[in-house]
Amino acid sequence: MIQPFLHFQPLLDELPLQSFECRIYEAICPESPLPKARYATLRALYEPHRSFADRVVLDSGALVLYFPAPQTVTGEDVLEFHIHGGPAIVKAVLAAIPKSTPTANSASTIRYAEPGEFTRRAFYNNRLELTQIEALGDTLSAETEQQRRLAVRGTTSNLTKQYETWRHDLLHARGELEALIDFSEDQHFEESPAKLVSSVAQQVENLRRRIQANIENASRGELLRNGIKVALLGAPNAGKSSLMNRIVGRDAVIVSKEEGTTRDVIEVNVDIGGYFCKFLDLAGLRGSSSSDAIPLKQTVGEVEEEGIRRAKERVLTADVVIVVLSIEHNGMQSAEPHVYVSPEILNVVSKCDLTNTRIVGVINKLDLLDNAAELDTSAALGGLSDKLAAPFYLISCTLAQGDHDKALDAGGMQRFLNGLTSTFKEMTSATSLDNLPGSTPFEDCLGTTSRQRLLLQECNQCLGDFMSEVTSQNTGQSQESVDRGAEVDIVLAAEMLRAAATCLSKINGKGEAGDVEEVLGVVFEKH
Repeated sequence: MIQPFLHFQPLLDELPLQSFECRIYEAICPESPLPKARYATLRALYEPHRSFADRVVLDSGALVLYFPAPQTVTGEDVLEFHIHGGPAIVKAVLAAIPKSTPTANSASTIRYAEPGEFTRRAFYNNRLELTQIEALGDTLSAETEQQRRLAVRGTTSNLTKQYETWRHDLLHARGELEALIDFSEDQHFEESPAKLVSSVAQQVENLRRRIQANIENASRGELLRNGIKVALLGAPNAGKSSLMNRIVGRDAVIVSKEEGTTRDVIEVNVDIGGYFCKFLDLAGLRGSSSSDAIPLKQTVGEVEEEGIRRAKERVLTADVVIVVLSIEHNGMQSAEPHVYVSPEILNVVSKCDLTNTRIVGVINKLDLLDNAAELDTSAALGGLSDKLAAPFYLISCTLAQGDHDKALDAGGMQRFLNGLTSTFKEMTSATSLDNLPGSTPFEDCLGTTSRQRLLLQECNQCLGDFMSEVTSQNTGQSQESVDRGAEVDIVLAAEMLRAAATCLSKINGKGEAGDVEEVLGVVFEKH
C-alpha cells in the first residue's frame, strides 16, 4: 500500500504552471519521462540535483500522477506523489521538494497550502460552488446513513442554481420598480404605477413562500446533521435506564431497584435506523409522598432534587420525548395491575406540547401481565393520550434483555424502535408547497446549512419589510391615490429588494457586498 500522497501545484505566480511542475518532476525523477496525463506511473524518487554516481534514493517505488488544467479538482495543474507512508520517507520527500527549483525565489514559490486554500482555488476557478464546499464537510463527518444521504444532496449544484434563480427574480422585480422611478414622468407604461407595484408585490409574495418552505426544510435537515435529541421522561423505577441500555445495546447506564439511581443527565449517541440520535436519560420525576398515589420509599434528597430540576430543564430542549410509564401492583394486593401517570409528568409533558416537541408513549413491564389485553390502555394513559405523536408501545425491558431472536420480539422492543424510526422519518422529511409554480425540489432543501438558513431568514425579513411597505401605504387611501401609486415609497421598496438579493449573493459567495470575502474566509477555513 502506498500512502500518503503528496499533492503539489504552484501556490504563487512566480513561475508558469507547467514549468513549475516539470522542474519538480525532472529534479526528483531524473531521466524519466513525464507520466501520461491522468495515468498512475511507477517511479523511483531521488534527492534532487545529484550526479548519477551520488544519487540518493528517497522512495524506490512511488506512484506519480500528472493532471493538467483545467479538468482538475482546483482547475490548475496538479502533480501528485503517492509514496510509502513511513515517517522517514515522507520527511525526506518533503525536504527534497524545495530543493528541486534552485532559484533565488524558490523559498517563496514552494510552501504549504493555507487552511482551505485548495478549496478556495477550486471555488475561484469555478470547479466547486460554495454550497458544494459546505457539503464536503458534512460528507467527511457523516456517521449514519441519513447523514450520508444529506451530504450527498448538498454536493449537487441544485441549491446554488435555485438561490441564483431567486436572486435574478429579485433583480428583475427591482428593475421594474427602478424603471418606475426613472421614467414615471414619461408615462410610457402599459400599466398604471399601482398595478405595476401590485404585480411586483405578487411576485415577491410567491418568492417569500418558497424561501419560507426552504427555511422550514433546512431546520429538518439540521436534525439529520446535528442529531435528534431524545429525552427519556418518567417516574423513578419506571424503566428509563433499562430502556436506554436496550436501545444502545450495552450497559451504558446503571440499573438498580433503588429509586433515584439516575441523578444527572446521561447522554449517549446512537444510530437508530440510520438516524443520528442523542439519547438523554434523566432523573425520575416525583413530588412529595403525600401527592403521589404510589407511596415513596424514601425522601427526595438535595442531589436528587437537583437532578429532577435538570431533567425538567433538559426535556424542554429535546426534539422527541419518550414518556416511560410502568405497570405496577402498588404493593397493595390489587387484583389488577395498573399504570399511574403522576401530575409531575403531566405538567412537564404539557410544557413540551407548547414547544411542538414530539411525544412518544411507552408502557414498560409488560411481563407483569398474563395477557396484554388485561390492561385498559385508554384509562392508563389518561390525559397523556391526546398528546402522543405516535401510538403508545407496550414493552418489557426484562423480556427484551434475553430476546436474541428479533423476529419473535418478545419484549416489543423491535416494534418500538421501528415506530421511533417512523417518527424520525416524519420529522426529517421535506415538506412541499402545493400549487406554487417554480417550487424547488424540496429534498435538496434539506441540505441547507445553518449559515445558508440564517441568510435566507434575513432575506425573507427584507421581503417582509417590502410587503409591509407596498401594502400598508395603500390601506385607507382613495382610489385616485392608489391609481397614482403616489403613497408607496418606491425608492425604499427597491432598496429592500436590493438587500434581499444581497443575502442570496452571500449564500453563493458572490456579489458586491463588502463582507462576502469574510464569509468565504470562514467557509474555506472549515473545509
